Amino acid sequence: MAFTLYALIQTAILCVNAIAVLHEERFLSKIGWGADQGTGGFGDEPGIKSQLMNLIRSVRTVMRVPLIIVNSVCIILLLLFG
Repeated sequence: MAFTLYALIQTAILCVNAIAVLHEERFLSKIGWGADQGTGGFGDEPGIKSQLMNLIRSVRTVMRVPLIIVNSVCIILLLLFG
């Protein structure tokens, strides 16, 4: 596979898909990244773990419908152009 712009876009879509399918109760809580873990106190700066958890929650919330559309377009393009 050549290093093209489409390959970079497809890689980004696959990474966002991987983040979007992480289930909080089934997977993330088992490794200590659940909703109740990693919360700091008032006035504390959030750590890396809590920032990553916020990113994962945000991607799952905001990107659900756009991912369906973008994945459908990628599948159609792959079917048409190989």
